[in-house]
Amino acid sequence: MTARSVALGLLGLFFIAAGANHFVHPGFYIRIVPGYLPEPALLVAISGVCECLGGIGVWIPKTRQLAGIGLIALLIAVFPANVQMAQHPELYRDIGSAPEFYLRLPLQLVLVTLVWWACRPVRPSSRPGLDLL
Repeated sequence: MTARSVALGLLGLFFIAAGANHFVHPGFYIRIVPGYLPEPALLVAISGVCECLGGIGVWIPKTRQLAGIGLIALLIAVFPANVQMAQHPELYRDIGSAPEFYLRLPLQLVLVTLVWWACRPVRPSSRPGLDLL
């Protein structure tokens, strides 16, 4: 088992669970949608479906690269919700603090990088262990 296969397994689980959570606790997600965006409930449902599909897609070799691109686009699209929480921590005291919300911002970049690394096409190598790069 390689680091990449472990990352793919964990990414799939993470995104499926996160996407499903949009339907289990939609109020949380609706609440953090910035006010300038229309139809928060619809946006939350769409992002939840996309997270679930992306999570499944990373497990399927034929769809992995497309799923990775989609998940990166989704992570960028939901970034304003994290900014919203960081800029207005007083609205979200019941779920966290300003430092926690600001910490989420660079973690989003880490997650984008992990998705890119795990879902990128890998050329077969004749040298073992190079798939970790």
